Amino acid sequence: MVCALGIEGSANKIGVGIINNGKVLANVRRTYITPPGEGFLPKETAKHHREAILGLVQASLKEAQLKPADLDVICYTKGPGMAPPLLVGAIVARTLSLLWQKPLLGVNHCIGHIEMGRLITGAQNPIVLYVSGGNTQVIAYSNKRYRIFGETIDIAVGNCLDRFARIIKLSNDPSPGYNIEQLAKQGKQYIKLPYVVKGMDVSFSGILSHIEELADPSKRRNKRKKQQDEPEPEYSQADLCYSLQETIFAMLVEITERAMAHCESNEVLIVGGVGCNERLQQMMGIMCEERNGKVFAIDERYCIDNGLMIAHAGAEMFKAGAQMPLEDAFVTQRYRTDEVLVNWRKD
Repeated sequence: MVCALGIEGSANKIGVGIINNGKVLANVRRTYITPPGEGFLPKETAKHHREAILGLVQASLKEAQLKPADLDVICYTKGPGMAPPLLVGAIVARTLSLLWQKPLLGVNHCIGHIEMGRLITGAQNPIVLYVSGGNTQVIAYSNKRYRIFGETIDIAVGNCLDRFARIIKLSNDPSPGYNIEQLAKQGKQYIKLPYVVKGMDVSFSGILSHIEELADPSKRRNKRKKQQDEPEPEYSQADLCYSLQETIFAMLVEITERAMAHCESNEVLIVGGVGCNERLQQMMGIMCEERNGKVFAIDERYCIDNGLMIAHAGAEMFKAGAQMPLEDAFVTQRYRTDEVLVNWRKD
């Protein structure tokens, strides 16, 4: 049995979680929320994390009813992510490791999402759709690696949604993607948008540029001649959100289905912050039903970035014999999913 404490702080959420042999003991989290129309900058995000993290460590131990001596390993997000927020988690993890004399492990952020999803849903060997603010990947496990079958070639799907929310000045509380999802439920008219699938990869930057011009015609890059008295088409924010979701989610479902066919799989696991979106889950569910398959999804407690997923992945690594010298306990903004040797899986 391994009892692990995990620290996650790769973006605008700072979380601490504790898990003991697959049993959730604590999962606490704080989110850095900026005003409508603004994103989160690395320096300010790191400041937020520094102010919150020690309180979260104390709260997690209290919730788990444990003392530091009860822990077996300290885990932190090594990457990918924004460097200043990542460093906050890494420095605190190194300090706790030395202070409490516990082993230290750095965890790949994406691997944390995947292993948490597998634990909570019980999915055995699914095709994984990893969708968040910084990542968009279709993944399958093979020969001790999580292989990337397809991904975005520019911006992540969550980044596309977040940036459009900023364009139309939606609130960032609790998250821009959630507010787009709620507004999209009021949409009645589908507006045709670019649909960009290139083999197994997708592209979202052109879609974002196009819908930005529809939301604000003054930002149109190619001014076309319009007839005298020709009215400028107007679209409601609800219709724009609805159309954006339908288009980009259809692209994700398409490449996921292609991966299922290639791997002869009948399971899909959706992880990452965007995976909370009920419309994405519904569309993926329709596709899986047509293939006699099954979709697995998790709620916001485990889908959104959290320390528990880092604790769980770290515990699996620790049980498999992983070790990390203190001098290797750094962070990296670029850390590919398929760089990690998954030696804790026996299949």
